[in-house]
Amino acid sequence: MGNNAIPTESPEHVMEVSDFWMSVHEVTWQQYELFVRRDKNNADPISNEKLKELGIDGVSRATQPYTDMSFGMGKEGFPAVNITQYAALSYCKWLSALTGDFYRLPTEAEWEYTAKGGVLHDYFTVINSLDDYAWHKGNSSSHYHAVGLKKPNSLGLYDILGNVSEWTMDAYAPYENKSTKDFWRIPQELYPRVARGGSWMDERSKITPTHRIDSQPGWKIRDPQLPKSRWWHTNAPFIGFRIVRPRVQPTPEEIIKYWLKPIEDYN
Repeated sequence: MGNNAIPTESPEHVMEVSDFWMSVHEVTWQQYELFVRRDKNNADPISNEKLKELGIDGVSRATQPYTDMSFGMGKEGFPAVNITQYAALSYCKWLSALTGDFYRLPTEAEWEYTAKGGVLHDYFTVINSLDDYAWHKGNSSSHYHAVGLKKPNSLGLYDILGNVSEWTMDAYAPYENKSTKDFWRIPQELYPRVARGGSWMDERSKITPTHRIDSQPGWKIRDPQLPKSRWWHTNAPFIGFRIVRPRVQPTPEEIIKYWLKPIEDYN
């Protein structure tokens, strides 16, 4: 994990992750708006006991955005953008309640593993023909694109590099040179959190499995609300997300830990 040539991506070190499934595409506007526009009286169509097992006592409704958060770049089949990490995690919480299976954002280690196709040499194949796999500043025509138009990587994942950067579960901090299984840097404050992979706004050099960006208060600078929305950015049309489901479902106690710090304490 990491790249020794770039200070924010070093030191390079080995990480181990448990088995998981990851969504083939970035979450689209149609998928995300099912959560935003859902009927609050029919939000959790599974038993209260199952909700308890998933550590869910309810899922807050996302507020309606005050403007079109796609900024006219497209919604039908396009990735949802300008989504805060809180909103992305809340979507996962809602989907968990809806299905009875635990969903969340990937950790940095999980995301990098999949971006490399499980093996580093897969990325070297991609970088030699990057335009076939990823949207970036040089080929995006200054906007994001519908999901799945480029080639998938060797794990069958589309747009894992480029198009939009993707939220992870982790707080942003320098790497530690140690090997830890299923490592997750639990956020202790609202900023900064980590997004990965580069976007349609980035130069080719940033469209890599190791590229990291840290979230900033400025991503909400045009939000006219006071306090600023916990759900929406106004200056981050380059940020989206995809989700994972662990092969072995966590225990109820473990699941609750995922909801508490990232979602409830730092809104």
